[in-house]
Amino acid sequence: MSGKLTLADIADLRAYEREREAFRGRVIELKRLRRVPVGPIITLVFENRETIRFQIQEMARAERMLSDDAIQGELDTYNPLIPETGQLSATLFVELTDKAQLMEWLPKLVGVERSVELLVGEGDTATVVRATVEEEHAGHLTREEVTASVHYVRFDVPEAVVERFLEDPVVLAVNHPAYTHGTPLSIETKGSLYADLRPDR
Repeated sequence: MSGKLTLADIADLRAYEREREAFRGRVIELKRLRRVPVGPIITLVFENRETIRFQIQEMARAERMLSDDAIQGELDTYNPLIPETGQLSATLFVELTDKAQLMEWLPKLVGVERSVELLVGEGDTATVVRATVEEEHAGHLTREEVTASVHYVRFDVPEAVVERFLEDPVVLAVNHPAYTHGTPLSIETKGSLYADLRPDR
């Protein structure tokens, strides 16, 4: 199923408790395929309708949200992270917990969210698809002198590249002055992401 989430998609607390264990297991497996470390301290998790629904359900559960207005607020915040056809959407994590490392790296990595790219293909036929930033979230996250440890990015993948996505090598890369690393996507990961690019297939 594709498309944005509505109030009807979010189970109330008692109903969610009944499905939570099975749903959580499915999402853990889904995220295993869609979690891609890029170098030693950055990881991207590609989001889709299921991962975002899980996030909203878990927030509603933790905060005991009972009103439609509260749930709608979460939907308005997180629905933009669900990719449309021809898009990929990801949450970027700077995975540091040590205070000294955070103080060292977060100033160095200003602009990192604009330095993420997908390299599809090899050699002369390779295509670079650069990430764009989810602007509404970026306004709350980005500072001139220090970056945040979480960012939301989107890739608008041209149709000609979508057609090659499964067959060609695909590398997820961060190409930043302070951090340059790339990770080839596995066949399984590409298959999961292709379902976002072509939800009708």
